[in-house]
Amino acid sequence: MLACCPLLLTWLLVATGGQSHSWRPCTDLLPLDLLATALPRPGQAPPTQVQMVQSKGARGLRLAGATLSFPASQIFTNCDLFPAEFSLVATIKIPRLRQKRNQYLFSAVDESSDSLLLGLRVSENRLHFMTTSSGAGGRGRLSFRNVGLDDNRWHTVVLAVTGPYATLTVDCGLPLEIKQAQSFPGALSTRGSRFFVGSRRRGRGGFTGLLRQLVLLPGSDATARLCPTSDPSLAELSVPQILKSSPLEPDPQGPADPYGVEATVTLGSRPVCSRAEQGQLWFSAQRKGLFICDGLTWRTLLQNPERLDYVEDYQDLYTSSETFDVELFSIPSEGLFMAAANRDSRSGSGLYKWRNGSFQLYQNMSTQEARAWKHFTVDDKIFLVVANSREVEPELSIIYRWNHRRRRFLRYQTLETHGALDWEAFQIHNHSYLVVANHRRDSNHNIQSVIYRWNPDTELFEVNQSLSTSGAYDWEFFTVGPYHFLVVANTFDGQSTSISSTVYVWLDGRFQTFQDIPTVGATDWETFQIEGRFFLAVANSQKISDRGPSPYSINSTVYELSALTQTFIRFQDILTHSAVDWEFFTIGDDKFLVVANSYDGSSHSVNSVVYRWQGYEGFVPVHSLPTFGCRDWEHFSTDEGSFLIYSSATTRLSKVFKLKTY
Repeated sequence: MLACCPLLLTWLLVATGGQSHSWRPCTDLLPLDLLATALPRPGQAPPTQVQMVQSKGARGLRLAGATLSFPASQIFTNCDLFPAEFSLVATIKIPRLRQKRNQYLFSAVDESSDSLLLGLRVSENRLHFMTTSSGAGGRGRLSFRNVGLDDNRWHTVVLAVTGPYATLTVDCGLPLEIKQAQSFPGALSTRGSRFFVGSRRRGRGGFTGLLRQLVLLPGSDATARLCPTSDPSLAELSVPQILKSSPLEPDPQGPADPYGVEATVTLGSRPVCSRAEQGQLWFSAQRKGLFICDGLTWRTLLQNPERLDYVEDYQDLYTSSETFDVELFSIPSEGLFMAAANRDSRSGSGLYKWRNGSFQLYQNMSTQEARAWKHFTVDDKIFLVVANSREVEPELSIIYRWNHRRRRFLRYQTLETHGALDWEAFQIHNHSYLVVANHRRDSNHNIQSVIYRWNPDTELFEVNQSLSTSGAYDWEFFTVGPYHFLVVANTFDGQSTSISSTVYVWLDGRFQTFQDIPTVGATDWETFQIEGRFFLAVANSQKISDRGPSPYSINSTVYELSALTQTFIRFQDILTHSAVDWEFFTIGDDKFLVVANSYDGSSHSVNSVVYRWQGYEGFVPVHSLPTFGCRDWEHFSTDEGSFLIYSSATTRLSKVFKLKTY
């Protein structure tokens, strides 16, 4: 609203004796850094409860019950009226809040009466803006629902108020607008009031998350100043200097850090990375790098860039039967695991753990012609879901949950599926979802694939939405800026494989068609970013129609999202041989794609190819790897180095390759 119409400044003119003088606003029309104003001046010690915390690549303050405040007169120097049009900008990281728990980010309180003039507070999945008119004594509250701020991730929010309209923008996403019954007070006096940062007043409504930025911008909507940006969750309008300095490069001549950054550097072999170690640092001399724990695994902060030299045969892994898919994941305090989706229902599927430099069988799980596994988490719960494809009545796919006491996955929930070939897990606005690729029901390929949503009350997945698919083979979820997408690989409609696969976009609480892309027996989508550009790669497997032969050596295609047309357009065609999977990975600064070529029309013994990104040239082949019935590729890294693993749908042998670097 503020960006679409001229701004009207409604502050009063400074007048004496009934005569008007040249007007001045109550404060400069510049960003007012409320957090910096509330902090002690350089050289002064902060409250002992205030800690500076490095988390997920950014610094924030944990107030821990400390009272940070200052008189309103400190910023309203020309008069005592709060601006009638303004923006509040906050960058926050909030852990999951309990139901009915409210925490204040900011408040303005009349010191004599202890009454609230203004307040910005958060609760479970909501943000509230409270106002009190000093003249009328009434109180108003605006509540933005389903904003998903309490997910333990960084978010930058902009609350813009003008007249009766209040607009909330989260991470430069789509604005949410609420119209009030009455306009914001045009003459709200702050005389005798005090601003509190992170609380309602001393000891009340304390903020327990991390606060990085809190800014008042009089007279305009701050969104235009912040967006677009390469990192919308950490968009900056005005961040205190102490939070912008790099903790890795302290000033040797400067004073000691009074806030005590909560970070520890561990040397030597790879330490444990769990929620307790989140934000801690590890320096590896062997890998020549500095890494940070994100609560699950170690992420690279600084590292001497590696270059891929060649690929080396590392481990022959014999599974109980042919393997259609492998899923790699880590469990905190346990290590790296791999789930194999095995064909044989009698022996089930195997879960393998990385021990002493190789995968070793850890657990057998009951499956029915398993085609894929998907690992995901909901809060602190760890799950594995299998896509069972065996034609039995009823066809059931199973969700397993990790039992910390028994250190095993146990059966948790069953869901009816139809020739299920894939699962995808994702989160939108703090809600967890699963979507299944239902391939066929009896001989009918044109059926519904189903999206399930996690119900936090029953702690079960429930049907949320159905989408029409044709021989669905794979789902891929991805996010571009504030938009969430799902793309399905449609393989066969009962007559031809030359059909469209569909990209869906999340709008108004459900997925709606965004774009149909022509594909030929599509079996997999892979999404990735390179230098701010968004790509989708489709694996095309076979051209089948009522007329003529069925070639397997056909083009698979890489598409790029065009900012001009706002659609995915063809970027590069790559000749493949019944391609069934793409895997994107990086080594140092280099980007790679590896394709699973499974059949050339006469043999399953066909080379799969590694392609390297070379800018204007696109992806060029750099390594050709002999494979047999290759079905899936996965990339992973351990203390021993960087690896690729492929599974075979025609033999029991899966292979691990080591990527030798220099």
